[in-house]
Amino acid sequence: MVSNSTVKNTLLFLVTLLIYNVNSYSFSVYKNGNISGSSSTIIVGAENTAAYFGLLQNKKVGVLTNQTGVVRQDLTEKTYTSTVDFLLQNNINVTKIYAPEHGFRGTADAGELIKDGKDTQTGLPILSLYGSSKKPSKEQLAGIDVLVFDLQDVGARFYTYISSLHYVMEACAEQQIPIIVLDRPNPNISIVDGPILEMKNKSFVGMHPIPTLHGMTIGEYALMINGEKWLDKGIQANLTVIPNLNYNRQMSYSLPVSPSPNLPNDQAINLYASLCFFEGTNVSSGRGTNLQFQIYGSPFLQNMPYSFTPKPNAGAKDPMNNGKLCYGEDLSQIKPVTQLELAWLLKAYRQSKNKDAFFTNFFVKLAGTDALKQQIIAGKTQVEIRQTWQAGLAAFKQTRAPYLLYFN
Repeated sequence: MVSNSTVKNTLLFLVTLLIYNVNSYSFSVYKNGNISGSSSTIIVGAENTAAYFGLLQNKKVGVLTNQTGVVRQDLTEKTYTSTVDFLLQNNINVTKIYAPEHGFRGTADAGELIKDGKDTQTGLPILSLYGSSKKPSKEQLAGIDVLVFDLQDVGARFYTYISSLHYVMEACAEQQIPIIVLDRPNPNISIVDGPILEMKNKSFVGMHPIPTLHGMTIGEYALMINGEKWLDKGIQANLTVIPNLNYNRQMSYSLPVSPSPNLPNDQAINLYASLCFFEGTNVSSGRGTNLQFQIYGSPFLQNMPYSFTPKPNAGAKDPMNNGKLCYGEDLSQIKPVTQLELAWLLKAYRQSKNKDAFFTNFFVKLAGTDALKQQIIAGKTQVEIRQTWQAGLAAFKQTRAPYLLYFN
């Protein structure tokens, strides 16, 4: 009798083999296409046209994307075209656009509900997946033959694009609509760190039993969602991942477009996972300034060396501690971190003059576990806290191994 694990491993091998074959084939064709570049130039999935244009011919196509879905038409220049416009220019019949958190143009606040609308440039309908529902309905998917997913992730569990990925894969599986994920590099791909989410704390900012920083591209993550049967009732999507070319896990990657309003640069993207825990406290993470996720502070940290006053701005209509003088630290010039850094969170709690109000109910959702809050209150050191993560991280790395497409 063949065991379930044997069947699973065989299927994973076949899926991985298929993707590697696509990768090898598309590279040889791609170099002879309209886009040219050196073999050291990273080519993102959306630019890897030889691997997926044939899958879209004579199909009605829906595209889930935002301002991060961009394509270079010449790899020697830093000029970009939106993926939607690029597909239309190449006679792909795009009929619907789906918008995640922050909207199609990526200008809405974190958590702000997105309304349906129409793209003024193309005239295409925009259907919100961050409004009354985060999962596409049967009606929203009606009339498309295939859905293309193209979002730039930053590798953190609570960055909600991977939650949108889950729900879109699930809806497509239920409606038997193929989904194509155009892969993009993860700017934090070298970091796998943090506590593993406990499923009792599942929410839209954490849907799967993974660490805070998962170290996977969004394409690899899609394969894991499918392979681990995390979709409702264990269903699996008809999934194709279009890989990045000339990419490996040692490469740094600077995003050409801000992935969301409060991640303006590489420094913020690197510090995001470490400072995002402050979103579940009374400490500002820099929203309402021009140093989002590069500074932190609150009115209750008066012994700290840096000060700022959050005010409403693009992407933060009502920031934490709005209009209040905050004291904290400026991290905008420090070297990039190579782990989930708890030093600033621990320091802020220990120096806070209002410890009773330090944590909000949102903190446990972000952490994915009750343990981190309890450890901080108990006065545990970073070394002691990190030690409690190691068994979970080792198990996660073993689970994710079959889904990896890129290596050192």
